[in-house]
Amino acid sequence: MIYSLMLTCRACDVEPYAYLLHVLKELPQRAQDDDVTDLLPFNFAKQQTIAVQSE
Repeated sequence: MIYSLMLTCRACDVEPYAYLLHVLKELPQRAQDDDVTDLLPFNFAKQQTIAVQSE
């Protein structure tokens, strides 16, 4: 599963280490039944693009 996430990071031009740090910080703050699709690599890439554009 982790290998699949890392390959998806590569495919989305997301730096795997930064992605893992973000996910491991976010997951403990969420309820067990929360939607976590925003933490998938392709959604993380969109969030990074928006953050860079807003700076």
